Amino acid sequence: MKVDLIIAGAGPAGLFAAIQAAEDNKNKDILILEKNHSAGKKLLISGSGQCNLTHAGNIANFFNHYGDNFNFLLGPLYTFDNKMLMNFFKHRGIKFRKARGGKIFPASNKASDILDVLLKECNKKNIKIKYNTAVKNVSYNENLNHFEIKTTNRNYLSSYFLLATGGKSFPKTGSTGAGFKIAADLGHQIIDPRPALAPVIIKNYQFKSLSGISLRNKKISLYRNNNLLRSWKDDLLLTHRGLSGPGIINYSRYIKSGDIIKIKLLNYNKEELEKNLIKKIEREGKLNLLNLLINYPLAQRLIEKILKMSEIDGSINAAHLNKKERKEIIEHFSSLEFEVKELAGFHQSMVTKGGIDLKEINPQNMESRIINNFFAAGEVLNIDGDTGGYNLQAAFSTAYLAGIEISERLKN
Repeated sequence: MKVDLIIAGAGPAGLFAAIQAAEDNKNKDILILEKNHSAGKKLLISGSGQCNLTHAGNIANFFNHYGDNFNFLLGPLYTFDNKMLMNFFKHRGIKFRKARGGKIFPASNKASDILDVLLKECNKKNIKIKYNTAVKNVSYNENLNHFEIKTTNRNYLSSYFLLATGGKSFPKTGSTGAGFKIAADLGHQIIDPRPALAPVIIKNYQFKSLSGISLRNKKISLYRNNNLLRSWKDDLLLTHRGLSGPGIINYSRYIKSGDIIKIKLLNYNKEELEKNLIKKIEREGKLNLLNLLINYPLAQRLIEKILKMSEIDGSINAAHLNKKERKEIIEHFSSLEFEVKELAGFHQSMVTKGGIDLKEINPQNMESRIINNFFAAGEVLNIDGDTGGYNLQAAFSTAYLAGIEISERLKN
């Protein structure tokens, strides 16, 4: 069967690219191939099912939220920004709400409303979706200038091909990394996929009983081979296996097994903290140690755990604390140390770091620099953003550029 455009993947990038490509091209055959029995499975679980579509901030501030590859997104995000994305859905009946930190959700809190708009637009534009149809192999016939697509059901020929199969995160939704193999078979380099926006599992973790305790706006430092890689301030969460929260998840793209994470629990340097603690002891030395320490803005259970780890009796009079014990407490409060065992796997990571090497994709139209008329959009590219709507925005923006480029070519 010969068609004009085949898109692999009926997620947000695939659906949106198809909608743009079909603009003024209603007589063209556009076909989306989806391995699942329905579209947008991962979209439906985004934002805990509420769909954090984008962020309310100025688009110029988005680029700090994409790690080292932000330059690639300059064209896509400025061409199709967050306001344009929201307007697309507003014009089709979606109302939005702004949540804490600037996150944008549909007012209904239903990701299904976003998906419904995309599917209705596909239907209006006569875009066909074949479900339960996984793409197995794609080859390019240079002499005939078309793609040969083999699927689980039948084979297709297409003048244009767009890859929007996603990454490897949440494989139960169908994101198994199949798109990486397709791109590699067509000659593209794949940057090794690994979990991103993922919690961190800690080696010899001692805080399991403290799972659920939040640490607000703490300085976090990342070390590798005794060298400081970077420091930042953000919120984090103690879990039953390690560390999570935005201060960990948003920086997990930089974290590897064996790294050391140090958390500054209090806003003092070690010298200031020691002076402060000594003064407290001088004034209130008759208090038992635990009662003195809970005056610091830390959860009591965390302080109790640190004392236990340090083999210090919290029931002693604070005045009886010796110098070695005082130094031990100061060290933990100033630089609580964790050794990374590993990142949580793809089943827990929100997105994938890695994918098609961005050097091989033209950021102005998402076309391959290796094969003409081959396009890629969304998470299959080596792009990963922070939590807060940045990944869906990147998916829609890259899909938009690919779609409008294909639309123009289909008119010729």
